[in-house]
Amino acid sequence: MTTDSVLHTDAVRVLRDWQAPDDEQDRLRLDYLDHLDARGDGVWRSCRPAHITASALVVDAEAGRVLLTLHPKVGLWLQLGGHCEPEDTTLAGAALREAREESGIAEGLTLFGEGPVKLDRHAVRCAGKDQPENTHLDVQYLVVAPADAVATISEESLDLRWFPWDALPADTDVSVRRLADMARAALQR
Repeated sequence: MTTDSVLHTDAVRVLRDWQAPDDEQDRLRLDYLDHLDARGDGVWRSCRPAHITASALVVDAEAGRVLLTLHPKVGLWLQLGGHCEPEDTTLAGAALREAREESGIAEGLTLFGEGPVKLDRHAVRCAGKDQPENTHLDVQYLVVAPADAVATISEESLDLRWFPWDALPADTDVSVRRLADMARAALQR
């Protein structure tokens, strides 16, 4: 495998260095590394049948709330994030870029901690309903917003709202709930 991508190199470094919180997360970490070892293009949307994505759970820690987007393709409330872009040089930077773009919060967002909070693998149709499913190997970060930050909906979302930690919407999934729990625990350490 050869790679000409600074982002690919960063993804390998991040995943090698990350201390997974449990066996399930460590298995995902090793699977992601196998994917990257086999695929020099493994961080790009064009890589089939799977590719690395970067996402961020944006939180207002002082107000005890998380920002979720109602995803137009999935129809669920999810964390912000998506595909890596050619200008991204780090996974953390890709997650922060996605957080800024999708939240409309242009200033004051900061990454929390040294690396990701969680990994999540899920099937999705990146290119539309007529295209085959692809697997997102999502690297999920925690991003802290300034106190009382005001989010602005983007064209990538049906809706965008702040939710209290303990009152996430019913139309979300177990993965987002686990991410929120892990992020909350990280902030309390």
